[in-house]
Amino acid sequence: MSQPNPPAPHGASPDTATVTEARLTVPRPWALPTGDVLAHLATGSGGLDAAAAAERLRVAGRNELPEPPRKPAVVRFLAHFNDTLIYILLAAAVIKALMGDWLDFWVIMAVAIINAVIGFIQEGRAEKALAGIRGMLSADATARRDGRWVTVPAAELVPGDVVRLMPGDKVPADLRLTQAFRLRIDEAALTGESVPSSKSTDPVATDAGVGDRGSMAFSGTIVSAGQGQGVVTATGVATEIGRIQALSDEAGSLATPLTRQLDSFGRVLTVVILGMAAVMLMIGRFLHGMPFDELISAAIGFAVAAIPEGLPALVTITLAIGVQQMARHNAITRKLPAVEALGSVTTVCSDKTGTLTKNEMTVRRIVTPVAEYEVSGLGYAPDGGIHPVGTEDGSPGTGDLAAILSVATLCNDAHIVQADDGTWSLVGEPTEGALKVAAMKGGVGTAGGRRVAVIPFDSAHKLMATLNEAARTGGGEGEVSRAILVKGAPDRLLERSLTQRGAHGSEPLDLSHWEEVLDHLSSQGLRVLAAARKPVRATTDEFALDDLIDLEFLGLWGIVDPPRPEAIEAIADCHAAGISVKMITGDHAGTALAIAHEMGLAGPDAAVLTGAELEALSQEQLREVVRDVDVYARTSPEHKIRIVRALQSHGEVVAMTGDGVNDAPALTRADVGIAMGIKGTEATKEAAEFVLADDNFATIRSAIAEGRRIYDNLRKSIVFLLPTNGAQSLVILIAVVFGLALPVTSVQVLWVNMVTAVTLSLALAYEPAERGILRRPPRASGGPIIDRGELGFVVVVSLLIGGATMGVFYGVAATGVDIEFARTEAVLMLAFGQLAYLFNCRFLTRSSLTLDVLRGNRAVWWSAIALIVLQVIYTYAPFMNLLFESRPLPAASWILPIAVSIAIFLAVEGLKAVRARSSRHTASLKGGS
Repeated sequence: MSQPNPPAPHGASPDTATVTEARLTVPRPWALPTGDVLAHLATGSGGLDAAAAAERLRVAGRNELPEPPRKPAVVRFLAHFNDTLIYILLAAAVIKALMGDWLDFWVIMAVAIINAVIGFIQEGRAEKALAGIRGMLSADATARRDGRWVTVPAAELVPGDVVRLMPGDKVPADLRLTQAFRLRIDEAALTGESVPSSKSTDPVATDAGVGDRGSMAFSGTIVSAGQGQGVVTATGVATEIGRIQALSDEAGSLATPLTRQLDSFGRVLTVVILGMAAVMLMIGRFLHGMPFDELISAAIGFAVAAIPEGLPALVTITLAIGVQQMARHNAITRKLPAVEALGSVTTVCSDKTGTLTKNEMTVRRIVTPVAEYEVSGLGYAPDGGIHPVGTEDGSPGTGDLAAILSVATLCNDAHIVQADDGTWSLVGEPTEGALKVAAMKGGVGTAGGRRVAVIPFDSAHKLMATLNEAARTGGGEGEVSRAILVKGAPDRLLERSLTQRGAHGSEPLDLSHWEEVLDHLSSQGLRVLAAARKPVRATTDEFALDDLIDLEFLGLWGIVDPPRPEAIEAIADCHAAGISVKMITGDHAGTALAIAHEMGLAGPDAAVLTGAELEALSQEQLREVVRDVDVYARTSPEHKIRIVRALQSHGEVVAMTGDGVNDAPALTRADVGIAMGIKGTEATKEAAEFVLADDNFATIRSAIAEGRRIYDNLRKSIVFLLPTNGAQSLVILIAVVFGLALPVTSVQVLWVNMVTAVTLSLALAYEPAERGILRRPPRASGGPIIDRGELGFVVVVSLLIGGATMGVFYGVAATGVDIEFARTEAVLMLAFGQLAYLFNCRFLTRSSLTLDVLRGNRAVWWSAIALIVLQVIYTYAPFMNLLFESRPLPAASWILPIAVSIAIFLAVEGLKAVRARSSRHTASLKGGS
């Protein structure tokens, strides 16, 4: 038991000390003796009285994380109109309203409003993330007030309160411990440590990291064993959890590569559209003397034709379809644009505990004086076996193994339980759970014996001992034997041992041999525990620590938090896809490096950068080395954010995975945050863009492949959609420049845009993945959404479809029919030209003159049918004739648009063949040079 320091003198009680904010703030309390902390806070072992607590509550504020001010819903909704393309649409709608053209006005406004509604529904992640962290605070606490222990709301704790901790309690505030009786606290959610931290009252170094502050208990962590008392040193935003919330606020959320590209594309397109509209106005006015109102209508028609107003809906729906596909792979998406961002990831920064590993401690090696054994199976399920190293199967059944396994199960307070669904779980501490499972694998149980007495684990002595009784082997009925069974730190047990259990009984302890074995196991990243025993008289009923001498040493266990087997394969696939994987953990450097080697994450000469070493580096120095280091150990939340920022400064698209609250700020800062769904904290899930439903790192591999597929399909959809706008705007531009009749009106332009966007464009979202999608490097995140070659492709196809539309319109109009009839034929030509072009876009890098173009994606055929049905309604429904000024066409009038569309398909295939030949020629020249 750690002895508390003397309490502060009563002269420093709150009655005689002035309560100020400075008085209630203790700098680095973990490095100060408890007496100094109590004196600084003007409190004592008796705690505070009610009046003093009330005054301090007024000064320090409630022990809560404040909710940030939230923008009104109206403001958040209107923010979705903040887009350059939408500005042009709204301006066009306003002009149409001023001109009294209300049909065009409402059609344009409907497009803009639908886009805003979709965006409004998708937002809200940051508020939920902070709410998740606030929910980690405990509801009540046991504090000493007015000289007695009382239950008070945790929100009313103040600096200077003395708080009691019991097993299972959630720590209500940051405490400087004043008493610690075998106290162990699970800080995994805060530090990433998979083993509960042993606590004492002894001061630690001033520069100790969060995971090494053994004299502190932090708000939101869980007491796993023992008892303790502490004085509150920080509440609310001043706690470690409060600091993490501030980091989440300050980290900021970056735009994804897709949103950056779409913003850039929109700005360029806006300038081009406005410039061309201005030129068109001047030509129409000064060259042809067209009426001003007619010119304004034509300019709006041009703008409406040129703006891909279906693009926001296309992007949103394509990403939403990707969300459904990812959900089938156990990746739950919280924010739509992140679907595409995942496909452009160049670096995955992963937490170790529970992400790359199972977070289920497992005995991997057992070394006795007779032999070394390998233990198969992972986690808490008792599947697997124990066999000597170098053999395939079978347990030797000798006494050395049975003896050490008896200690594993009898000197143990953990229980392994099986649920109704067949899964196994641990009740107790992870290390003891690992020993219990190893005993189960070796067929050793607790039946036939009983525990007589126990010395619980104490961090000061680093051992646990039990006095156990069992039936005497070979004795008569009722005869029993008793023995002391001990497990603990190897150095503590070796110094208390006199002999070891050899093949033929007890033999002298070979200390040098065990030191070599200990070094060997530790170098493999294993956590090593030792076992020993001591026979006693059958009448012995109690024992003390002083009795633990002259022990018989039984051997060592090598324990590890094992890597997920599927994660090893996933890391290899990530490397093949050009994606680097970095481990960022709060665990010790040796353990982290051993796991990294085992998983193929780091090479044999890889170095580890610890939190203390990272702290000594400037951001520029970190930037220079960040891409060369694959393993970071003993890190804090601030370190994780610095690492992510350093990687992003190199243009890396960073995905950060994690499960503890300590990961939330870095997940917020990363381009893509990925949380564990089963073992992840609520704060982490709410901060992430993705949640892995199965906590499986391998799911990230599937999600990255899906993200790449989605981006490919999005590019196909955009390359497909743009020629619609290009052809329509070209038709209007040429008509005005040459003083001709408009082949289509502005409202007809909107019709074609909308029906092709919601039918044909969506078909490409269901395209299967391209061949070798995970064998190509990540795409560059800074480039345009379509490259120059594709832009030229779009221009040529626009000329083809636009030229065909004008040819059909003026050709039909020349036969003497009215202009509405000819325009109906022109709209049909635009729609069917797009349908033919859809089949070209299914394969942008190879020919569509193959039977594959007719199969593999049933959505293509359903969308084609939907387009034809909509065009039939547009052509023949009386209300559509009234709204859009269309006219019914005789059946023979459908032949010309269909024939010209087939010609467009063949022409585009010829263009693709020329592009493919040019690309191969360029590649061969580069290869030759």
